[in-house]
This record gives sequence, C-alpha cells and structure tokens, in this order.
Amino acid sequence: MGGVIVDSGKFDWAQNDKFPGLSKPNPSYHGVIFTEAVGNLAYIIKLRTTLLRDQGATISPFNSFLLLQGLETLSLRVERHVENALKVVDYLNNHPLVAKVNHPSLAKGREKELYDSYFPKGAASIFTFEIKGSAEDAKKFTERLKLFSLLANVADVKSLVIHPASTTHSQLSETELAESGITPATVRLSIGTEHIDDIIADLERGFNSIS
Repeated sequence: MGGVIVDSGKFDWAQNDKFPGLSKPNPSYHGVIFTEAVGNLAYIIKLRTTLLRDQGATISPFNSFLLLQGLETLSLRVERHVENALKVVDYLNNHPLVAKVNHPSLAKGREKELYDSYFPKGAASIFTFEIKGSAEDAKKFTERLKLFSLLANVADVKSLVIHPASTTHSQLSETELAESGITPATVRLSIGTEHIDDIIADLERGFNSIS
C-alpha cells in the first residue's frame, strides 16, 4: 500500500483554531508552532517531522518501483481482463450446464444501453454464473479448477473462483442469500490475464467433473 500527499502550500492553517496540531505548540517536537516556523508549509512539514518519525510512513524504493510499474501497466492489464471476461461470458452463456450468467453485457433494455454507453469497449471482469445443479456441484466445480485459484479476493492478475454461498456470504440466511441474488449453485469468477484458451480449458475441466 502506498500513496502520495500533495500540499500546495497556499492554505492558511492559522486562520482559526481548527488545526491546533499546526497552530499550537507541539510538545513532541520541542514546542514548535509549525504555522509560525514554516508558514503555509506547516502541514507538509508536520507530516515529515512527526508522522514520518512516529509511524515510519515512508515506502521503500523497491515497493515504490513495484507500485509505479503496476500503475503504468494497469490500462494494458484491464484491457486483457475485459477481453478475456467477455469471451468467458460468451462461453458460459452457451454452455449446457450453465443456468444463468450474471454479466452486464447480457443485460437488456435501458441497462444494456447504459452499459454500451459507459463501457463501449466492454467492462466487468468479475461476475457470477449459476450451474445447473446443486450446491455440491458448484463447490466441486470450483475445487476441480487448476488454473483458477480458489480465493475470496478479486481483480488479481490471475483468474480466481469462489463459491459465495459457502464462503464469502456463508453468514447469510437462505432468504438473505436469495435477496442478494446468490443461489446455492452460484459461482463467482474473477477473470485474469492468462491466455483465453487456457482459461476456457480450465473451466471445461470443472464442468467435466460434474457432468
């Protein structure tokens, strides 16, 4: 985790008493009054002299490099996520063992118009579908996949799968699950950036385990 703090240096922190940490003596730093010592730079200087000192809130150079590299390649990864997801949606929507696919690209009417308007290149690499079968069939499907990782998190570079009713939403009652649109046979996918042929082959492996 990392972040950036941007301070223009133009705000008057001493205009009232709302910022005593900046406009009053700081006992942890020799009683300095930051607004008097450094003027409008009080905020950013206080961060460096106290927050940095107390919490060590400085990311390492290597972690900074990883975050920067991740941000610079994010758009390319998202394109691959979406491209793969739409192909998986098409595959599932035509599979005989799938009862329903819940993806905005399959919506109708006004919802489809909005989807096409806001996402002309497609969107949503995280979605659910319902297997024609029982909860045990759905769980068996998730457990037989090899390329997909059986994990609760989403939006990873790799493809992920989970059975919500028995994991992420297991604390809900049957009524609450139904109200959330989750059936015993619901499977959630987070499509990654692997080659689409490998993703489809892995899904086929899962279906073969319950056919």
